[in-house]
Amino acid sequence: MGETLTEIARELKNSPKKVQLIYAFNGVGKTRLSRAFKELVSPKHEEEEAQDGDTGVKVLYYNAFTEDLFYWDNDLEKDTDRKLVIRPNAFTDWVLKVEGQTNNIITDFQHYTNDKLTPRFNENYNEVSFSIEGGNEEQIDNIKISRGEESCFIWCVFYSLLKEVVEVLNVPEPENRSTTTFDDLEYIFIDDPVSSLDENHLIELAVNIAEVIKSSDYNLNKLKFIITTHNPLFYNVIYNALKAEAGYMLSKYEDGTFKLEKKLGDSNKSFSYHLFLKQTIEEALDSGTVQKYHFTLLRNLYEKTANFLGYPQWSDLLPDDRRTYYNRIIQFTSHSTLSNEAVAEPTEAEKQTVGFLLKHLIDNKYWKEDLQ
Repeated sequence: MGETLTEIARELKNSPKKVQLIYAFNGVGKTRLSRAFKELVSPKHEEEEAQDGDTGVKVLYYNAFTEDLFYWDNDLEKDTDRKLVIRPNAFTDWVLKVEGQTNNIITDFQHYTNDKLTPRFNENYNEVSFSIEGGNEEQIDNIKISRGEESCFIWCVFYSLLKEVVEVLNVPEPENRSTTTFDDLEYIFIDDPVSSLDENHLIELAVNIAEVIKSSDYNLNKLKFIITTHNPLFYNVIYNALKAEAGYMLSKYEDGTFKLEKKLGDSNKSFSYHLFLKQTIEEALDSGTVQKYHFTLLRNLYEKTANFLGYPQWSDLLPDDRRTYYNRIIQFTSHSTLSNEAVAEPTEAEKQTVGFLLKHLIDNKYWKEDLQ
């Protein structure tokens, strides 16, 4: 039997580490873990009972619930004045009104999406409309952006808040800080930022987050960071950017309990090359140019997945019903020493086997569902 999410949240809270990086598949419980952590560190009743002079802010977190601070007014009556409304809260008020971060938010958003797509804040900074440049210098106003673009915009707001908070807390003397709002802040919990980004922008995002974390003076402010993700590329890049000693993997047992397992060494670095192998095999399948060496690449892909997940044998990831059969095919084809077999083009059945086993690895629980 494993642990509850509250028990795991308590382990994270009590850890002396500045950064804790956690990988988990979709649906395992990352977002619920962030909520359990927030309730453990800063219960709602304590926030409501905070005395005058207490900031009450002990944890900032970005997760699916962060997006609930933003909702659409679609102007159902006229269908012309569509805008994203920001629910009243002290954090966006501070970063938008006091710190004046709107231009940086717009710049970041356009960088990750489209430089012709422009957010426009109203004078009270509680509504945002979006416009886009069309052909012939035409501008289309009050458009409704996609869900992925909306998530990216919300992340850019949080990212500006994150950078400003770290900068404020790096000021040694509290009386010299621009605000006392975050004087009691202990933790920042980031759960899966902007999974809709393409690979290049996702890498850049991971590097940027790592740079902010590294800039935070832990000896001064004791600020700790917890990052969870289901994206192996994001995990790999931020792990290496932070030069972390270890990462963690969150898994769920059938009885509803959980396990947080430390990942050491190369098991944290498998997925950069992982993507290259996957792409190479897919290109061969799409073009009908599968060769015997693609079995070697397929085996390598299975090995790296097993290494990342902590399975003792890569063959443990093969289909249960014909595991021995497929193991023999991959072993024989990838390790053949006969010259005529090494150069012979694979049969149609062998090519189909490559496609089937690649699809099996990607489509089931061993791989992130939307790793495209």
